[in-house]
Amino acid sequence: MTTTKTTRQRELRRLLGELDLGSQSEVREALADRGIETHQTTVSRDLDELGAVRVRGSDGALVYRLAVDPGPATARERVDDVVRQFVVSVRSSGNLAVLRTPPACAHPVASAVDLAELDDVLATVAGDDTVLVVASDRLGGAALADRFRACLDGATLLPTASA
Repeated sequence: MTTTKTTRQRELRRLLGELDLGSQSEVREALADRGIETHQTTVSRDLDELGAVRVRGSDGALVYRLAVDPGPATARERVDDVVRQFVVSVRSSGNLAVLRTPPACAHPVASAVDLAELDDVLATVAGDDTVLVVASDRLGGAALADRFRACLDGATLLPTASA
């Protein structure tokens, strides 16, 4: 089946959100299963153009993910899922919440927090496995860390009307 680049890349975005694909050949096979035949060089170029990165999945194996997941949910709805998926511990210091992730997973967390434009979050800085989230003076790092811990336990990072 002949497909356009736009159609192929749209399907690739869906696949990366639904499946744990660890290699370009797995990506090619998944596309073929959906009726899209393509060459390895095209898959490589598409992954690069979409900003796909390899991160550690829940089982520790490297899988492709979009650096900023353009899924159907809004950024504010998506941030909770990303935090729960990647954050393994939370600490605080001064006006910072320090989020630890598996190796290579800090960037998706920082991107999700940035895109959600959370109240009282001024900025994020991502390393390989650590995200520094800068809280406003009004909120403080300890309170922000508490919000991230509560998110890990099922609450939402979004402030309530009383916050």
